[in-house]
Amino acid sequence: MKKLLLAAAAALLTCTAWSQAPPTFNKGDMVFNAGIGIGSTLYSGRLYSSTLPAISLSGEYGIEEDFLTEDLTLGVGGYIGIAGSKYETRFLGDRYGWRYTYTIIGARAALHYPVADKLDAYGGAMLGLNIVSFREIGDVPSGISNDSSGLAFSLYVGGRYYFSEHFAAMGEIGYGIAWLNLGVAYKL
Repeated sequence: MKKLLLAAAAALLTCTAWSQAPPTFNKGDMVFNAGIGIGSTLYSGRLYSSTLPAISLSGEYGIEEDFLTEDLTLGVGGYIGIAGSKYETRFLGDRYGWRYTYTIIGARAALHYPVADKLDAYGGAMLGLNIVSFREIGDVPSGISNDSSGLAFSLYVGGRYYFSEHFAAMGEIGYGIAWLNLGVAYKL
């Protein structure tokens, strides 16, 4: 996955000589995203199942045009994502397991490049906090419940295709609340 993200970022940076598209993300622009995630980065295995699909909200503000090279725009913003899962199994006829809730809150920075008309292509990184809470479920109570948190880091590439001046379809691939996020975006 890291190799895919690095290759996508390198491709985005090397395209600067070929693109003639007008920028779709500029200094002073503010864009909000809402997405649904596909594929978990937080849990895996045959005994796990999703209880809450990965949902993410993010906002971004363009702070610098022609950043590092011509046509690149730097944007910064915030991110929040939430997802849920459960681990459940049976032993001697009794059901037991745990229900998990994951919340990721972070700050993001992205480089935007105009690849085609109406398409805002970008890649970036996020640094934040992953808050995990788990509660026991099942027939055999042991009293185990806990909350914990840790550092969250994400690399991602994405794009927004604008159907109008303000509304766009959004997609991102990367490590975060999910491997793939699809949704909508609104530019103020």
